[in-house]
Amino acid sequence: MGTEHTKAVEISEPLLADEKIRDVELESSESIPEWKDQITIRGLVVSALLGTIFCIITHKLNLTVGIIPSLNVAAGLLGFFFVKSWTGFLSKLGFSVQPFTRQENTVIQTCVVACYGLAFSGGFGSYLLAMDERTYNLIGADYPGNRPEDVKNPGLLWMIGFLFVVSFLGLFSLVPLRKVMVVDYKLTYPSGTATAMLINSFHTNTGAELARKQVSCLGKYLSISLFWSCFKWFFSGVGDACGFDNFPSLGLTLYKNTFYFDFSPTYVGCGLICPHIVNCSVLLGAIISWGFLWPFISQHAGDWYPADLGSSDFKGLYGYKVFIAISLILGDGLYNLIKIISLTVKELSNSSIKQINLPVVKDNSDSETSKLVVEQRKRDEVFLKDRIPSWVAASGYVGLAAISTATIPIIFPPLKWYLVLCSYIIAPALAFCNSYGSGLTDWSLASTYGKVGLFIIASMVGSNGGVLAGLAASGLMMSIVSTAADLMQDFKTGYLTLSSAKSMFVSQLVGTAMGCVIAPLTFWLFWEAFDIGSPDSPYKAPYAVINREMAILGVEGFSELPKHCLAICCGFFVAALVTNLLRDITPAKVSQFIPIPMAMAVPFYIGAYFAIDMFVGTVILFVWERWNRKGAEDYAGAVASGLICGDGIWTIPSAILSIFKVNPPICMYFGPSVSN
Repeated sequence: MGTEHTKAVEISEPLLADEKIRDVELESSESIPEWKDQITIRGLVVSALLGTIFCIITHKLNLTVGIIPSLNVAAGLLGFFFVKSWTGFLSKLGFSVQPFTRQENTVIQTCVVACYGLAFSGGFGSYLLAMDERTYNLIGADYPGNRPEDVKNPGLLWMIGFLFVVSFLGLFSLVPLRKVMVVDYKLTYPSGTATAMLINSFHTNTGAELARKQVSCLGKYLSISLFWSCFKWFFSGVGDACGFDNFPSLGLTLYKNTFYFDFSPTYVGCGLICPHIVNCSVLLGAIISWGFLWPFISQHAGDWYPADLGSSDFKGLYGYKVFIAISLILGDGLYNLIKIISLTVKELSNSSIKQINLPVVKDNSDSETSKLVVEQRKRDEVFLKDRIPSWVAASGYVGLAAISTATIPIIFPPLKWYLVLCSYIIAPALAFCNSYGSGLTDWSLASTYGKVGLFIIASMVGSNGGVLAGLAASGLMMSIVSTAADLMQDFKTGYLTLSSAKSMFVSQLVGTAMGCVIAPLTFWLFWEAFDIGSPDSPYKAPYAVINREMAILGVEGFSELPKHCLAICCGFFVAALVTNLLRDITPAKVSQFIPIPMAMAVPFYIGAYFAIDMFVGTVILFVWERWNRKGAEDYAGAVASGLICGDGIWTIPSAILSIFKVNPPICMYFGPSVSN
């Protein structure tokens, strides 16, 4: 959560038994294409197109609220739709076309996820933006530890270069362990498993029919969302208080405290995709912060902090907002880091016992069990057939680490070569922990590992360049652990769809290379068109300020916090730890109602408006599930993806209009009525 990807409910291996049995006959008779045939020109073209759309959506979410739902299902569904449409069109024209296989579908989905993953792990809404002059000015030139020397503005060339030297290391770091993680330990990787189930279902007759209906549903809601976003634009005027985005739907008093429904299809779509507990946690965080805490602290203006400060001055209320959000994020991140590492160690130590106890189910007289055993062998055989030699992975990692160690200090002079080298020596161990934890819980802690790197390097380098060095180190660590976990998720998808491990690896490399170019280019569209990073802009880039403040904390300590801020922060830090502990030790029927601190932290800094939208989404889904559970399961993801994609696509024309200085014609504004 936060800048982490939000995930759906866990899926465990036993639940997949029925799905596997259903597909056994189909897979037994299916001829599996060679790994080279699984990667096609049409697949790469579709991947580049979808990668661009999803990069834009990810940037928009990153720069507005920082919550990014998993878009894997949408990637698989749209990949299926585009290639099926293309092959159908060519067939009608009389051309002979190569059949569209589940393996090609898997390769497209892998490529798209690798591409748009860089819009998240590339730091365009967090560490890269934290280096820029706007964030420096926002914190204040007179703020201790915030030095003008620690500024590096976004530039297309250096951002593309930086991504190319850091983004591929994670892919090479864990390739030799793919058999251990997927075949030996049989880690679940819930997102990868769910995506595989989806792709497998597309390539059956009944599944293809449902997929066509889902695509039709996605297209309908994409069109509605696109039209609505276009309609909203006409009323949004030039100021920051115009249009439906500032509609005081709950009254003007609550509007002043950011409680209003802002008619955003994106946030309503996120509410439909994210689990109910995530949406409710976000709303609870909004109520605690904007409903009670900020009004309470505001009453002490003039005592706790000077009353005449600007709305974005860190010595005032703004400082409380940022640091309390940081304390919640760090408390949640630290707890989950310790939990995942301890789980990993425990699982590894128990693995030999598990191996001894496993063969209990070997009852070959049971036809279903024997089918599953045959199927298991076939999956293992396909997955292990096209080997990626360990020497390729090792030499790739060492070679890329050498290039990166030489070039990163040129891009970021305060981050010395020996610090980069040390990071690369310990990175594979952290990547393993993140990938293993992701396999158990579906929770990638990439940004938490990034923050750990940020604090350590910032404090080691000190006041002379520590802020810039810490932010760059955060990006380096985040890229490695994030891409390593994504690769293992995709290996699991490939394993379950009988795709070659080699085609998975190559498609990850191609998708990452696409992302290194597409992610900076799509970010540049936002950078040129909108006022990124301003507290009054829709694109507040919340995690840019939070990351820079964390780096300054790493260098300077807590000396400059406003009055009582440290005590309140400690309270929320402990509350995050206790809340997570309660979620883990209470029974499932109780823990499902305990909020997630990381989700609660987001509105503390940004405002309550998007929490209202997400809650509307979750209420719609709740009612839909009660009314027609099967329909909700089949179509909620398609509706949500359509709403998010339509609003995301409108960003392109609105950015182009903004670049050409074409302003909306009407400013719809709401104020209190004036009595005569």
